[in-house]
Amino acid sequence: MLFNSIHFLWFFPVAVLGFYLIHPKRIRYIWLLACSYYFYMAWNPRYALLMLASTAITYLGSLLIGSRTLSRAKPALRKVTLAIVIAANLAILVYFKYSNFLLDEMGELLSLAGVSMVLPTVDVILPVGISFYTFQALSYSIDVYRGEVQVERNFLKYALFVSFFPQLVAGPIERTSHLLSQIRTIERRKIDPKGMYHGLLLMLWGLFLKMVIADRIVVIVDTVFDRYYTYGGTALILAALAFAIQIYCDFSSYSTIAIGAAEVLGFSLMENFAAPYLAGSIKEFWSRWHISLSTWFRDYLYIPLGGSRCSKLRHYRNLMITFLVSGLWHGASLNFIVWGGIHGVLQIAENALAPVVSKINARLSVKTDCFSYKAARVVKTFVLVDLAWIFFRAPGLAVAVDYIRRIVLDFDPWAFSQEVIYTLGLDRREVGVLFMALLVLFIADGLRYFKKQSIADALLNQNIPFQYICVTLLVLSIFIFGAYGPAFDAQAFIYFQF
Repeated sequence: MLFNSIHFLWFFPVAVLGFYLIHPKRIRYIWLLACSYYFYMAWNPRYALLMLASTAITYLGSLLIGSRTLSRAKPALRKVTLAIVIAANLAILVYFKYSNFLLDEMGELLSLAGVSMVLPTVDVILPVGISFYTFQALSYSIDVYRGEVQVERNFLKYALFVSFFPQLVAGPIERTSHLLSQIRTIERRKIDPKGMYHGLLLMLWGLFLKMVIADRIVVIVDTVFDRYYTYGGTALILAALAFAIQIYCDFSSYSTIAIGAAEVLGFSLMENFAAPYLAGSIKEFWSRWHISLSTWFRDYLYIPLGGSRCSKLRHYRNLMITFLVSGLWHGASLNFIVWGGIHGVLQIAENALAPVVSKINARLSVKTDCFSYKAARVVKTFVLVDLAWIFFRAPGLAVAVDYIRRIVLDFDPWAFSQEVIYTLGLDRREVGVLFMALLVLFIADGLRYFKKQSIADALLNQNIPFQYICVTLLVLSIFIFGAYGPAFDAQAFIYFQF
């Protein structure tokens, strides 16, 4: 079920009304669990069994891991149990997401070795959101093993933690200590008019990002990337910039709607985006982009590997492993792994060159606390991130390399004077709407970066008439300028494929 569908338009009010009206309140979790499974089964009912299997494995395994008797008498068995739980969940993930990729790569290796063999293909469809709920379930088992959370004995409450519908399909990837604790006290969730209003504002803002910006700018992205070899360097640069905006608006819109929907229900979800394109370094970018995933890899992979509390060489190794795994998490393709590797190399380079840069700045008396210096760092970071996005968007590694090569060899700055922007799939009216929407986005991200406020928080600090005017304009812009009709291909959220 899509957040921007008619289906969700009636489903969500029913879910909210049922949640607040059901009695006794202590059984609210049963209602939300039913709603969550219905939400997921709207795509493919059979794949709900996979989520149920992952839930059952981690639930039963964690019961054993959290057993006091086992903890005292057989600590080694706890490690074996955790390993089995992790292996079983990853096996499901690998089969459905990576089996064909692994078979293809095996075929390539055999071919290089001179062995001719036709390997079979696995006829499977990637279940929506499998990477998200698998990681969320695994974090629970690991937290129980570490003794950071108490084991949950109510299977239905734990099942709701894994399947909570606002963030089920594309995050944020919630932590046990944050979300499960709220489910355990679900009877305390009260109707909070201000919180519900704030949540609805976030949902509206998310729909604006998705329907007005992301689903409009994707026309430029698809037009150029599908036939990149027919365009000059300027058009290729514009399409790369467009994809950076598209993936940000598309993914952050889902997280924003999820956080808003949860808040309407009285739940709090973690922030997932914090004006990432205003970051001044790659490290800062990852502290602002997909925060729930980057912190997941930090806590469950990077730090267990040794983090930064080791030699520089091992520290850099830990960074590269983390980023390569992050790239593989995003997709079963070499270009995703390369994308992750690029970010790993960039962050290692930043760390290694930091003392050199500091010395140069000191010797040249560069003012590092002024606007121009900070702006230059933001531009530098964005350019590097955007170049890496080309590997993320391109259908293959060779295409990404050729795309960048053509930018360099066929760069034609005079194309701006020829209004090349109007030849990339959007007419003047649509480009005008897009630029106005991007101006609103820039203001919103500025508020988040400089004032540490979301656009919903900023509106709540204004007078009521101004709030109503802004909300009305937001609703009208979604209905009037949302990407509808045959000129646009209304797409699912990008991160559904991960």
